[in-house]
Amino acid sequence: MTSVGSGATEPQSGRASVHGGRHVASALRRAGVEVLFTLCGGHIMHIYDGCLDEGIRVVDVRHEQAAVFAADAWARLTGRPGAAAVTAGPGVCNSVTAIANAWRAQSPVVVIGGQGPIATQGQGSLQEMDHISVLRPITKWAVQVPETSRLGEIVALACRRAIAGVPGPVYVEAPLDVLMGSSRLRPGEPLPPRAATPGDPGAVETAARLLREAGRPALLVGSQVRWSPDHAAVRRFAEAAQVPVYASGMARGVLPLEHPLAYAHSRRQALKQADVVLVAGTPLDFRLNYGEAISGSAALIQVDLDSSELGRNREPAVGIVGDAGVVLDQIAQCGAAPLERDARARWLEGLRAIECEACSAMEAGMGSDATPVDPLRLCAEVNRWLRDDATVVGDGGDFISTASYIVRPRRYPAGWMDPGPLGTLGIGPGFALAARLARPDGQVVLLLGDGAAGLDLLEFEAAVRQGIPFVAVVGNDAAWTQIRRLQIQVFGQERAVASALGRARYDRVVAEMGGWGERATRPDELRPALDRAFESGLPSLVNVEMGASGFRAGSIGV
Repeated sequence: MTSVGSGATEPQSGRASVHGGRHVASALRRAGVEVLFTLCGGHIMHIYDGCLDEGIRVVDVRHEQAAVFAADAWARLTGRPGAAAVTAGPGVCNSVTAIANAWRAQSPVVVIGGQGPIATQGQGSLQEMDHISVLRPITKWAVQVPETSRLGEIVALACRRAIAGVPGPVYVEAPLDVLMGSSRLRPGEPLPPRAATPGDPGAVETAARLLREAGRPALLVGSQVRWSPDHAAVRRFAEAAQVPVYASGMARGVLPLEHPLAYAHSRRQALKQADVVLVAGTPLDFRLNYGEAISGSAALIQVDLDSSELGRNREPAVGIVGDAGVVLDQIAQCGAAPLERDARARWLEGLRAIECEACSAMEAGMGSDATPVDPLRLCAEVNRWLRDDATVVGDGGDFISTASYIVRPRRYPAGWMDPGPLGTLGIGPGFALAARLARPDGQVVLLLGDGAAGLDLLEFEAAVRQGIPFVAVVGNDAAWTQIRRLQIQVFGQERAVASALGRARYDRVVAEMGGWGERATRPDELRPALDRAFESGLPSLVNVEMGASGFRAGSIGV
């Protein structure tokens, strides 16, 4: 048989030749991929056939972006590459937003895209376009496979590149004639374990000295710790150094909130009052006001897998290239215990007082009996209802920002998942699908803003049809509130356009697709509705009529 693009006949040495889709699936299986997320297309059919032979489950969705969102979540949940296959042209284009989301979130995703035949390249075949140029800026690697015999090699290499160093998405383009061609299936090695990068010993020692001498240190740990070999390194470091820990992104939950060194509601004050701030595994981007959220007089210790992040927006006193967890262990082993323990104790007590004050300020809303339901009350009811095995997905703006203050991660890693720094709405159903598949015995709860609900709600049809249940809760305040609040503030109520919504019956949409749908309008209806949704065993949505709140007054949406 001829391997497409090779122009020569390959000797088979007695081994049967198989089509290109089997080569793709075999490489994915060796990388630990158990599920391929996709929306069907003629260009990629052979990949599905290969997955059947390799024991990879094929889960289809209703929009290509949901397939890549699901692959992104799978990677965060399992620590292995997530995989999606999308057809050529509009299929690849529909996946761009989700690939960009994985790029900013540093999530290892392998996207396999269809393409017209190499034999007719440039002649205008169906859905032919230059995908590589579109995707190169938002992937670690974007490559077209030139012949069938190289499919397995390149897909395996893509999986390794996705997970190595700073994790991120890769794109592999498989033209139609390459997938239809046949070639001998070659054995390959499993995906090797991710290598952890230690920090420079001299820089580590300097960081340890700064922390020992600090009177008011703080640790901000971010998403990169998800890829550390031992997540307990954060706890070991915090206890050794007696440093307050603030977790963001995929680090949420790395230290249980009941731990005495876990803080959540005093970050702004801590960063402004600290004399040493250790930022590990998160960039100094808009979430830290480009570094200005940290006191100008504080010594900044910055740890990142990406050397180009060190000094971006603010020059650190110490910059360390390395794995967040490994470097934290190195610093602890150098001796980071405070020289002045009494001063450190007063610092921690002061921050805990700020935490208590912040919690007290939320109590009225959390106990409110107002109708429509106060957002704080809704989040408090969800938090009380969650089980210890719950995985929570947050998809939305204002509602999810409120939930992040109250809904406590129950597990780590990936007990709480949100889009990440790109802030992409619509991730929810795809993330929830992946969470249910990766954690079949745990509770999966999707928190949806009513704006976000309009983007990918049809994925409930895919969930119903394939028996993938989860519970969604919509905070329905009939507005894009995170935008509308600022719009009214700047332009006035009468000029606030394009940010109002109706009280849509999202619950009825889900029920019509075969799921469980229910509306709640009063606080006392919340817990029974959540119980019924979970007990139904179906993809479910509880549509909560939510009122306004002054809790986030003054927050901005840009």
